[in-house]
Amino acid sequence: MRMIAACLALVLAGPGMAQENRAADAARAAADRLARAGIQLDEAEGARDRVKALTETVHAFESGLEAMRDGLRRAAIREQVLSRELQSREDEISRLLGVLQSMGSAPAPVLLLHPSGPVGTARSGMILAEVTPALNQRVTELREKLQEISVLRALQQSAADRLQQGLDGAQRARTELSTAIADRTDLPQRFTEDPVKTALLIASSETLEGFASGLSQIAPEDTTSTLPDLLDRKGALPLPVKGRILRRAGEADAAGIARPGIVMVTRPRALVSTPAAATLRYAGPLLDYGNVIILEPQAGILLVLAGLDVVYGQAGQVLPAGSPVGLMGGDDPDPGALLPRDGQETATGQTETLYIEVRQDNSTVDPAQWFKTDEG
Repeated sequence: MRMIAACLALVLAGPGMAQENRAADAARAAADRLARAGIQLDEAEGARDRVKALTETVHAFESGLEAMRDGLRRAAIREQVLSRELQSREDEISRLLGVLQSMGSAPAPVLLLHPSGPVGTARSGMILAEVTPALNQRVTELREKLQEISVLRALQQSAADRLQQGLDGAQRARTELSTAIADRTDLPQRFTEDPVKTALLIASSETLEGFASGLSQIAPEDTTSTLPDLLDRKGALPLPVKGRILRRAGEADAAGIARPGIVMVTRPRALVSTPAAATLRYAGPLLDYGNVIILEPQAGILLVLAGLDVVYGQAGQVLPAGSPVGLMGGDDPDPGALLPRDGQETATGQTETLYIEVRQDNSTVDPAQWFKTDEG
């Protein structure tokens, strides 16, 4: 009985029932999102507006892959917590198993007999009746934790295939999106670009500010615009790419250079979209900014997106809100590199940077005044 009493003390001192397993559920939900994105990609083949359908599909794959990474990270952390907890309580588990074995192997009369006589036997029986449910609860808890570890490890072992399928689907969606954009002929055309004027402006511009100022002076042939007033959405525009803000306006980088725009860090091959309906004023390489997109959502306002690897569209086109305008650079990482180790993000996560600048009445303004910068 002393051994049972000691084990009871350990039981009562230990934690309660195992917490609900959310990590495995999150990983499974992410896998389901990737599966639905694959179905959505197949359905986009017959969509009337293939560009819109494929844009939504690319975003679905991006969200699914992001959720998969997060789910796997949470699963790895949860597995570590459970494993360390069980390792730290090996002595308790050994005693518990020893008590259960002795209770299971001893004959019934021995269990019920007490040296002090009937009263002692009755008391020991009452104690045993109280101890047994607690022991059973503890065994059930340990069994659940061992099963949870097994499930979490199985999820992580099968994750590479799921990630590879998601990456392949995302790449296929991007390729089909590029083709659909190239074949698109239904966009309104506000003006026709003068390639000579644009080339001269690029050659004479030494800064992004100089190019943007010169661009605003090259007035479109059609000065009318039917685009909605952007001032009503000031401060509520969505960011053009999934990611997080690395530097805000005026913050210096490692080289000590401060710029009037914000810098976002994104994952490789992330899709960049228009925050609002806008006229595409420029798309192409510019100075040392890589590929640049300049949008004009209304007269006097320019949105500058710099650092893209691929750009879509032609100057003069009027793009609906959420239209794809390009892809970030980099390569999709190997699925094995995406799997978290020790619950930590890998170094192959957000590696690409997009520079976002807002110009109003030919002067730069803080993009935080226009975008919902708490996203990302």
